[in-house]
Amino acid sequence: MLKRIVVLVAFCCLFVVPVRAELKVDIVAGGAAPTSVAVQKFETVGDVSAADAKMIRQVVEDDLKRTGLFRIVGHDAFPEYVKMGSMPNFKSWMAIKAQVLVQAKLTQQAGERYNLEFYVWDVNGAEQIEAQSLVASRKSARRMAHIMADAIYERLTGEVGYFDTQIVFIAETGPVHNRTKRMAIMDQDGYGMRYLSDENTFVMSPHFSPNMQTVVFLSYRDDDPMVWTLDLDTGDQRRLGQFGGMNFAPRFSPDGTRIALSLVKDGITHIYEYDMESKKLRQLTFGNSLNTSPSYSPDGKKLAFNSDRSGRQQIHVMDLDTLAEQRITYGAGRYATPAWSPDGQFIAFTKMADDTFYIGVMNPRGRNEKILAGGWFMEAPSWAPGSRRVVYYETEKALDGIERISHIRSVDITGQNIYDIELPENVNGLEPTWSPKLP
Repeated sequence: MLKRIVVLVAFCCLFVVPVRAELKVDIVAGGAAPTSVAVQKFETVGDVSAADAKMIRQVVEDDLKRTGLFRIVGHDAFPEYVKMGSMPNFKSWMAIKAQVLVQAKLTQQAGERYNLEFYVWDVNGAEQIEAQSLVASRKSARRMAHIMADAIYERLTGEVGYFDTQIVFIAETGPVHNRTKRMAIMDQDGYGMRYLSDENTFVMSPHFSPNMQTVVFLSYRDDDPMVWTLDLDTGDQRRLGQFGGMNFAPRFSPDGTRIALSLVKDGITHIYEYDMESKKLRQLTFGNSLNTSPSYSPDGKKLAFNSDRSGRQQIHVMDLDTLAEQRITYGAGRYATPAWSPDGQFIAFTKMADDTFYIGVMNPRGRNEKILAGGWFMEAPSWAPGSRRVVYYETEKALDGIERISHIRSVDITGQNIYDIELPENVNGLEPTWSPKLP
Protein backbone atom coordinates (compact mmCIF):
# COMPACT_ATOMS: atom_id res chain seq x y z
CA MET A 1 0.00 0.00 0.00
CA LEU A 2 1.11 3.53 -0.73
CA LYS A 3 3.31 5.30 1.78
CA ARG A 4 4.18 8.96 1.64
CA ILE A 5 7.71 9.88 0.63
CA VAL A 6 9.46 11.84 3.34
CA VAL A 7 11.93 14.52 2.28
CA LEU A 8 13.94 16.73 4.59
CA VAL A 9 14.05 20.21 3.10
CA ALA A 10 16.65 22.63 4.47
CA PHE A 11 16.45 26.23 3.23
CA CYS A 12 19.59 28.30 3.33
CA CYS A 13 20.63 31.51 1.64
CA LEU A 14 24.16 30.88 0.35
CA PHE A 15 24.96 34.29 -1.06
CA VAL A 16 22.72 36.98 -2.41
CA VAL A 17 23.64 40.11 -4.33
CA PRO A 18 21.69 43.16 -3.08
CA VAL A 19 18.45 43.46 -5.00
CA ARG A 20 18.24 46.25 -7.57
CA ALA A 21 15.27 45.26 -9.72
CA GLU A 22 12.50 42.75 -9.22
CA LEU A 23 12.15 40.03 -11.85
CA LYS A 24 8.47 39.14 -12.05
CA VAL A 25 6.77 36.78 -14.47
CA ASP A 26 3.56 38.19 -15.97
CA ILE A 27 0.92 35.54 -15.31
CA VAL A 28 -1.94 37.37 -17.03
CA ALA A 29 -3.03 35.80 -20.32
CA GLY A 30 -1.46 37.65 -23.21
CA GLY A 31 0.51 39.86 -20.82
CA ALA A 32 3.95 38.79 -22.00
CA ALA A 33 5.89 36.15 -23.85
CA PRO A 34 7.10 33.19 -21.76
CA THR A 35 10.10 33.95 -19.56
CA SER A 36 13.22 32.20 -20.88
CA VAL A 37 14.97 29.98 -18.32
CA ALA A 38 18.37 28.32 -18.74
CA VAL A 39 19.05 25.34 -16.44
CA GLN A 40 22.72 24.38 -16.40
CA LYS A 41 24.04 20.84 -16.23
CA PHE A 42 24.34 19.91 -12.55
CA GLU A 43 27.71 19.76 -10.84
CA THR A 44 28.17 16.46 -9.01
CA VAL A 45 30.27 15.67 -5.95
CA GLY A 46 30.98 12.16 -4.68
CA ASP A 47 29.33 8.97 -5.85
CA VAL A 48 26.40 10.69 -7.54
CA SER A 49 24.46 8.83 -10.22
CA ALA A 50 24.81 10.71 -13.51
CA ALA A 51 21.35 9.44 -14.40
CA ASP A 52 19.92 11.02 -11.23
CA ALA A 53 21.52 14.39 -11.98
CA LYS A 54 20.21 14.31 -15.54
CA MET A 55 16.75 13.27 -14.38
CA ILE A 56 16.45 16.05 -11.79
CA ARG A 57 17.43 18.66 -14.36
CA GLN A 58 14.93 17.28 -16.88
CA VAL A 59 12.07 17.16 -14.37
CA VAL A 60 12.71 20.78 -13.32
CA GLU A 61 12.67 21.88 -16.95
CA ASP A 62 9.53 19.87 -17.74
CA ASP A 63 7.66 21.23 -14.70
CA LEU A 64 8.41 24.82 -15.64
CA LYS A 65 7.72 24.33 -19.35
CA ARG A 66 4.29 22.77 -18.77
CA THR A 67 3.04 25.91 -17.04
CA GLY A 68 3.14 27.81 -20.32
CA LEU A 69 4.81 30.68 -18.46
CA PHE A 70 8.40 29.66 -19.22
CA ARG A 71 10.52 28.84 -22.24
CA ILE A 72 13.43 26.48 -21.60
CA VAL A 73 16.60 27.62 -23.36
CA GLY A 74 18.19 24.89 -25.48
CA HIS A 75 21.37 23.49 -23.97
CA ASP A 76 23.35 23.93 -27.19
CA ALA A 77 22.84 27.69 -26.99
CA PHE A 78 24.58 28.11 -23.61
CA PRO A 79 27.50 30.54 -23.91
CA GLU A 80 29.46 29.27 -20.89
CA TYR A 81 29.44 26.89 -17.94
CA VAL A 82 29.31 28.72 -14.63
CA LYS A 83 30.61 26.80 -11.63
CA MET A 84 28.80 27.14 -8.34
CA GLY A 85 30.29 30.03 -6.41
CA SER A 86 31.27 31.93 -9.55
CA MET A 87 29.54 34.93 -11.09
CA PRO A 88 27.94 34.43 -14.51
CA ASN A 89 28.92 36.60 -17.44
CA PHE A 90 25.50 38.20 -17.66
CA LYS A 91 26.13 39.85 -21.01
CA SER A 92 26.77 36.43 -22.56
CA TRP A 93 23.49 35.07 -21.23
CA MET A 94 21.63 38.21 -22.31
CA ALA A 95 22.98 37.67 -25.81
CA ILE A 96 21.04 34.39 -26.10
CA LYS A 97 17.97 36.09 -24.58
CA ALA A 98 18.08 34.06 -21.37
CA GLN A 99 16.25 35.92 -18.59
CA VAL A 100 16.83 33.43 -15.78
CA LEU A 101 19.86 31.21 -15.12
CA VAL A 102 19.68 28.22 -12.77
CA GLN A 103 22.80 26.53 -11.36
CA ALA A 104 22.77 23.38 -9.25
CA LYS A 105 25.13 21.01 -7.47
CA LEU A 106 24.23 17.47 -6.37
CA THR A 107 26.36 15.96 -3.59
CA GLN A 108 26.40 12.37 -2.33
CA GLN A 109 26.23 12.23 1.46
CA ALA A 110 26.51 9.35 3.90
CA GLY A 111 23.63 6.91 4.13
CA GLU A 112 22.46 7.12 0.51
CA ARG A 113 21.45 10.75 0.86
CA TYR A 114 21.67 13.62 -1.59
CA ASN A 115 22.23 17.30 -0.98
CA LEU A 116 20.91 19.49 -3.80
CA GLU A 117 22.03 23.13 -3.83
CA PHE A 118 20.78 25.55 -6.44
CA TYR A 119 21.05 29.24 -7.30
CA VAL A 120 18.65 31.29 -9.42
CA TRP A 121 19.97 34.37 -11.23
CA ASP A 122 18.10 37.29 -12.77
CA VAL A 123 20.20 37.77 -15.90
CA ASN A 124 18.98 41.26 -16.83
CA GLY A 125 19.20 42.47 -13.24
CA ALA A 126 22.62 40.81 -12.80
CA GLU A 127 21.69 39.47 -9.38
CA GLN A 128 21.06 36.25 -7.53
CA ILE A 129 17.41 36.04 -6.47
CA GLU A 130 17.17 32.60 -4.87
CA ALA A 131 19.47 30.12 -3.14
CA GLN A 132 18.35 26.91 -1.48
CA SER A 133 19.65 23.57 -0.27
CA LEU A 134 17.54 20.39 -0.22
CA VAL A 135 18.45 17.17 1.55
CA ALA A 136 16.72 13.85 0.85
CA SER A 137 17.30 10.14 0.40
CA ARG A 138 18.56 9.13 -3.03
CA LYS A 139 15.29 7.32 -3.78
CA SER A 140 13.48 10.66 -3.37
CA ALA A 141 15.58 12.40 -6.02
CA ARG A 142 12.61 12.95 -8.30
CA ARG A 143 10.66 14.63 -5.55
CA MET A 144 13.64 16.90 -4.90
CA ALA A 145 13.31 18.01 -8.52
CA HIS A 146 9.65 18.96 -8.02
CA ILE A 147 10.49 20.89 -4.84
CA MET A 148 13.26 22.73 -6.70
CA ALA A 149 10.87 23.59 -9.53
CA ASP A 150 8.32 24.84 -6.99
CA ALA A 151 10.92 27.13 -5.43
CA ILE A 152 11.86 28.60 -8.82
CA TYR A 153 8.21 28.99 -9.85
CA GLU A 154 7.25 30.67 -6.58
CA ARG A 155 10.19 33.06 -6.70
CA LEU A 156 9.46 34.11 -10.28
CA THR A 157 5.65 34.30 -10.15
CA GLY A 158 4.82 35.05 -6.51
CA GLU A 159 2.26 32.21 -6.60
CA VAL A 160 2.10 28.92 -4.72
CA GLY A 161 3.85 26.11 -6.61
CA TYR A 162 2.06 22.87 -7.44
CA PHE A 163 4.74 20.51 -8.76
CA ASP A 164 5.33 18.63 -5.49
CA THR A 165 1.79 17.27 -5.50
CA GLN A 166 -0.15 14.17 -6.46
CA ILE A 167 -3.42 13.33 -8.16
CA VAL A 168 -5.78 10.59 -7.02
CA PHE A 169 -8.21 9.31 -9.65
CA ILE A 170 -10.17 6.37 -11.00
CA ALA A 171 -8.14 4.21 -13.39
CA GLU A 172 -10.38 2.42 -15.85
CA THR A 173 -9.16 -0.63 -17.77
CA GLY A 174 -10.61 -3.50 -19.77
CA PRO A 175 -13.14 -3.83 -22.61
CA VAL A 176 -15.82 -1.16 -22.88
CA HIS A 177 -18.63 -3.49 -21.76
CA ASN A 178 -16.69 -4.82 -18.79
CA ARG A 179 -14.56 -2.00 -17.43
CA THR A 180 -12.66 -2.32 -14.16
CA LYS A 181 -12.48 0.84 -12.05
CA ARG A 182 -9.71 1.08 -9.47
CA MET A 183 -8.55 3.94 -7.35
CA ALA A 184 -5.03 5.05 -8.28
CA ILE A 185 -2.55 7.77 -7.40
CA MET A 186 0.26 9.42 -9.34
CA ASP A 187 2.52 12.45 -9.25
CA GLN A 188 1.03 15.56 -10.88
CA ASP A 189 3.08 14.88 -14.01
CA GLY A 190 1.76 11.33 -14.34
CA TYR A 191 4.86 9.60 -12.97
CA GLY A 192 4.70 6.63 -10.63
CA MET A 193 1.06 5.61 -10.98
CA ARG A 194 0.08 2.91 -8.50
CA TYR A 195 -3.22 1.38 -7.48
CA LEU A 196 -4.85 2.00 -4.12
CA SER A 197 -7.74 -0.46 -4.48
CA ASP A 198 -8.15 -3.94 -5.91
CA GLU A 199 -9.92 -4.86 -9.11
CA ASN A 200 -12.78 -6.63 -7.35
CA THR A 201 -14.45 -3.56 -5.83
CA PHE A 202 -16.06 -0.75 -7.83
CA VAL A 203 -14.95 2.64 -6.48
CA MET A 204 -15.65 6.28 -7.36
CA SER A 205 -15.09 9.90 -6.28
CA PRO A 206 -11.78 9.85 -4.38
CA HIS A 207 -10.73 13.01 -2.55
CA PHE A 208 -7.75 13.87 -0.33
CA SER A 209 -7.86 15.04 3.25
CA PRO A 210 -6.10 18.40 3.81
CA ASN A 211 -3.10 16.73 5.47
CA MET A 212 -2.73 14.14 2.68
CA GLN A 213 -3.01 11.27 5.17
CA THR A 214 -6.44 10.04 4.11
CA VAL A 215 -8.47 9.58 0.94
CA VAL A 216 -12.26 9.49 1.18
CA PHE A 217 -14.16 7.69 -1.59
CA LEU A 218 -17.31 5.84 -2.62
CA SER A 219 -17.03 2.05 -2.58
CA TYR A 220 -19.51 -0.56 -3.79
CA ARG A 221 -17.98 -3.23 -1.57
CA ASP A 222 -20.45 -6.10 -1.10
CA ASP A 223 -22.77 -4.25 -3.51
CA ASP A 224 -23.42 -1.68 -0.81
CA PRO A 225 -22.58 1.89 -1.99
CA MET A 226 -21.03 3.57 1.03
CA VAL A 227 -18.37 6.17 1.79
CA TRP A 228 -15.04 4.76 2.98
CA THR A 229 -11.70 6.22 4.01
CA LEU A 230 -8.23 4.97 3.12
CA ASP A 231 -5.18 5.70 5.28
CA LEU A 232 -2.30 6.33 2.86
CA ASP A 233 0.30 5.43 5.50
CA THR A 234 -1.09 2.09 6.61
CA GLY A 235 -3.44 1.10 3.78
CA ASP A 236 -6.28 0.59 6.25
CA GLN A 237 -9.79 1.11 4.85
CA ARG A 238 -12.74 1.98 7.06
CA ARG A 239 -16.40 2.58 6.37
CA LEU A 240 -17.38 6.07 7.42
CA GLY A 241 -20.63 5.03 9.07
CA GLN A 242 -23.95 3.25 8.66
CA PHE A 243 -26.34 5.95 7.55
CA GLY A 244 -29.35 3.96 6.40
CA GLY A 245 -29.11 4.71 2.69
CA MET A 246 -26.77 5.07 -0.28
CA ASN A 247 -24.18 7.78 0.36
CA PHE A 248 -21.73 9.28 -2.11
CA ALA A 249 -19.84 12.42 -3.32
CA PRO A 250 -17.76 12.87 -0.14
CA ARG A 251 -15.55 15.92 0.46
CA PHE A 252 -13.35 16.84 3.41
CA SER A 253 -13.68 20.19 5.13
CA PRO A 254 -10.55 22.40 4.97
CA ASP A 255 -9.60 21.53 8.55
CA GLY A 256 -10.19 17.80 8.00
CA THR A 257 -12.66 17.44 10.88
CA ARG A 258 -15.83 17.06 8.78
CA ILE A 259 -16.94 15.32 5.62
CA ALA A 260 -19.82 16.57 3.48
CA LEU A 261 -21.63 13.90 1.50
CA SER A 262 -24.86 13.09 -0.31
CA LEU A 263 -27.24 10.59 1.25
CA VAL A 264 -30.28 9.02 -0.39
CA LYS A 265 -33.26 8.40 1.90
CA ASP A 266 -36.76 7.54 0.74
CA GLY A 267 -35.69 8.27 -2.83
CA ILE A 268 -34.59 11.83 -2.04
CA THR A 269 -30.94 12.94 -2.14
CA HIS A 270 -29.76 15.51 0.40
CA ILE A 271 -26.43 16.79 1.61
CA TYR A 272 -25.27 15.94 5.11
CA GLU A 273 -22.19 16.76 7.17
CA TYR A 274 -20.41 14.09 9.17
CA ASP A 275 -18.34 15.14 12.19
CA MET A 276 -15.25 12.89 12.38
CA GLU A 277 -14.84 13.29 16.14
CA SER A 278 -18.41 13.07 17.42
CA LYS A 279 -19.49 10.63 14.65
CA LYS A 280 -22.67 12.65 14.29
CA LEU A 281 -24.48 13.38 11.03
CA ARG A 282 -26.10 16.76 10.38
CA GLN A 283 -28.60 17.30 7.56
CA LEU A 284 -27.90 20.44 5.53
CA THR A 285 -30.46 20.48 2.69
CA PHE A 286 -34.18 19.78 2.79
CA GLY A 287 -37.20 19.47 0.48
CA ASN A 288 -37.88 17.16 -2.46
CA SER A 289 -35.07 18.13 -4.82
CA LEU A 290 -31.81 16.36 -5.63
CA ASN A 291 -28.83 17.95 -3.89
CA THR A 292 -25.27 16.71 -4.38
CA SER A 293 -21.61 17.51 -5.18
CA PRO A 294 -20.76 19.51 -2.04
CA SER A 295 -17.55 21.59 -1.95
CA TYR A 296 -16.33 23.61 1.04
CA SER A 297 -15.07 27.17 0.81
CA PRO A 298 -11.42 27.50 1.95
CA ASP A 299 -12.47 28.92 5.34
CA GLY A 300 -14.95 26.07 5.88
CA LYS A 301 -17.84 28.46 6.47
CA LYS A 302 -19.72 27.89 3.22
CA LEU A 303 -20.64 25.02 0.96
CA ALA A 304 -21.21 25.07 -2.80
CA PHE A 305 -23.40 22.30 -4.24
CA ASN A 306 -25.69 21.62 -7.16
CA SER A 307 -29.46 21.20 -6.89
CA ASP A 308 -32.36 20.74 -9.31
CA ARG A 309 -34.86 22.59 -7.12
CA SER A 310 -35.31 25.22 -9.85
CA GLY A 311 -36.19 22.56 -12.44
CA ARG A 312 -32.66 21.97 -13.73
CA GLN A 313 -29.24 21.54 -12.14
CA GLN A 314 -27.86 24.83 -10.82
CA ILE A 315 -25.17 25.72 -8.31
CA HIS A 316 -26.10 27.05 -4.88
CA VAL A 317 -24.00 28.34 -1.98
CA MET A 318 -24.94 27.69 1.65
CA ASP A 319 -23.86 29.41 4.85
CA LEU A 320 -23.04 26.51 7.19
CA ASP A 321 -23.92 28.45 10.34
CA THR A 322 -27.42 29.54 9.28
CA LEU A 323 -28.05 27.03 6.44
CA ALA A 324 -29.21 30.00 4.35
CA GLU A 325 -28.82 29.25 0.62
CA GLN A 326 -28.40 31.32 -2.50
CA ARG A 327 -28.55 30.18 -6.10
CA ILE A 328 -25.58 31.63 -8.00
CA THR A 329 -25.91 30.27 -11.58
CA TYR A 330 -28.55 31.48 -14.03
CA GLY A 331 -26.90 30.90 -17.40
CA ALA A 332 -28.29 28.72 -20.16
CA GLY A 333 -27.79 25.03 -19.57
CA ARG A 334 -27.15 22.95 -16.47
CA TYR A 335 -24.39 23.44 -13.91
CA ALA A 336 -22.84 20.77 -11.69
CA THR A 337 -19.77 19.58 -9.72
CA PRO A 338 -18.70 22.89 -8.15
CA ALA A 339 -15.16 23.04 -6.76
CA TRP A 340 -14.01 25.97 -4.65
CA SER A 341 -10.47 27.22 -5.40
CA PRO A 342 -7.92 27.13 -2.55
CA ASP A 343 -7.62 30.93 -2.58
CA GLY A 344 -11.42 31.36 -2.40
CA GLN A 345 -11.60 33.56 -5.50
CA PHE A 346 -13.19 31.05 -7.89
CA ILE A 347 -15.62 28.17 -8.15
CA ALA A 348 -14.89 25.73 -10.96
CA PHE A 349 -17.85 23.88 -12.46
CA THR A 350 -19.12 21.54 -15.15
CA LYS A 351 -21.67 23.02 -17.54
CA MET A 352 -23.93 21.17 -19.98
CA ALA A 353 -25.46 23.19 -22.83
CA ASP A 354 -26.25 22.59 -26.54
CA ASP A 355 -25.12 18.94 -26.36
CA THR A 356 -21.66 20.00 -25.18
CA PHE A 357 -19.91 19.72 -21.83
CA TYR A 358 -17.75 22.57 -20.54
CA ILE A 359 -15.32 23.18 -17.69
CA GLY A 360 -15.45 26.75 -16.43
CA VAL A 361 -14.77 29.07 -13.52
CA MET A 362 -16.69 31.95 -11.95
CA ASN A 363 -16.47 34.00 -8.79
CA PRO A 364 -18.31 32.81 -5.64
CA ARG A 365 -21.31 35.01 -6.50
CA GLY A 366 -21.73 33.29 -9.87
CA ARG A 367 -20.40 36.23 -11.89
CA ASN A 368 -17.59 36.59 -14.44
CA GLU A 369 -18.15 33.12 -15.84
CA LYS A 370 -15.26 31.94 -18.02
CA ILE A 371 -15.26 28.71 -20.04
CA LEU A 372 -11.87 26.98 -20.00
CA ALA A 373 -12.56 23.89 -22.11
CA GLY A 374 -15.39 22.20 -23.99
CA GLY A 375 -16.02 18.80 -25.53
CA TRP A 376 -18.25 15.78 -25.93
CA PHE A 377 -18.04 14.84 -22.23
CA MET A 378 -15.95 16.34 -19.44
CA GLU A 379 -16.45 16.59 -15.71
CA ALA A 380 -14.96 16.68 -12.21
CA PRO A 381 -12.80 19.85 -12.03
CA SER A 382 -10.31 20.00 -9.17
CA TRP A 383 -7.83 22.74 -8.25
CA ALA A 384 -4.06 22.72 -7.97
CA PRO A 385 -2.58 24.45 -4.91
CA GLY A 386 -2.29 28.15 -5.62
CA SER A 387 -5.49 28.16 -7.73
CA ARG A 388 -3.61 28.56 -11.02
CA ARG A 389 -4.65 25.32 -12.76
CA VAL A 390 -7.64 22.99 -12.89
CA VAL A 391 -7.52 19.26 -13.55
CA TYR A 392 -10.52 17.39 -15.02
CA TYR A 393 -11.27 14.42 -17.21
CA GLU A 394 -12.54 14.37 -20.76
CA THR A 395 -14.07 11.44 -22.63
CA GLU A 396 -13.79 11.45 -26.40
CA LYS A 397 -16.78 10.51 -28.51
CA ALA A 398 -16.20 7.07 -29.99
CA LEU A 399 -15.95 6.97 -33.76
CA ASP A 400 -17.31 3.42 -33.75
CA GLY A 401 -19.98 4.26 -31.17
CA ILE A 402 -18.50 1.76 -28.73
CA GLU A 403 -14.93 2.31 -27.61
CA ARG A 404 -14.41 5.46 -25.57
CA ILE A 405 -11.17 6.89 -24.23
CA SER A 406 -10.98 9.17 -21.20
CA HIS A 407 -8.06 11.51 -20.56
CA ILE A 408 -7.01 13.46 -17.49
CA ARG A 409 -6.30 17.01 -18.57
CA SER A 410 -5.03 20.20 -16.96
CA VAL A 411 -5.88 23.74 -17.99
CA ASP A 412 -4.75 27.18 -16.88
CA ILE A 413 -7.44 29.48 -15.44
CA THR A 414 -6.91 31.71 -18.46
CA GLY A 415 -8.21 28.84 -20.62
CA GLN A 416 -4.79 28.40 -22.22
CA ASN A 417 -2.13 25.71 -22.12
CA ILE A 418 -4.30 22.58 -21.93
CA TYR A 419 -2.29 19.38 -21.74
CA ASP A 420 -2.89 15.69 -21.08
CA ILE A 421 -1.35 14.04 -18.04
CA GLU A 422 0.19 10.91 -19.48
CA LEU A 423 -1.19 7.62 -18.16
CA PRO A 424 0.05 4.08 -18.74
CA GLU A 425 -1.05 2.44 -21.98
CA ASN A 426 -4.66 1.18 -22.01
CA VAL A 427 -5.55 3.09 -18.82
CA ASN A 428 -8.40 5.62 -18.90
CA GLY A 429 -8.41 8.35 -16.26
CA LEU A 430 -11.59 9.60 -14.55
CA GLU A 431 -12.55 11.78 -11.57
CA PRO A 432 -9.14 13.28 -10.76
CA THR A 433 -8.53 15.21 -7.57
CA TRP A 434 -5.42 17.33 -7.10
CA SER A 435 -3.72 17.06 -3.72
CA PRO A 436 -2.47 19.85 -1.48
CA LYS A 437 1.30 20.26 -1.46
CA LEU A 438 2.91 17.16 0.00
CA PRO A 439 3.93 17.27 3.66
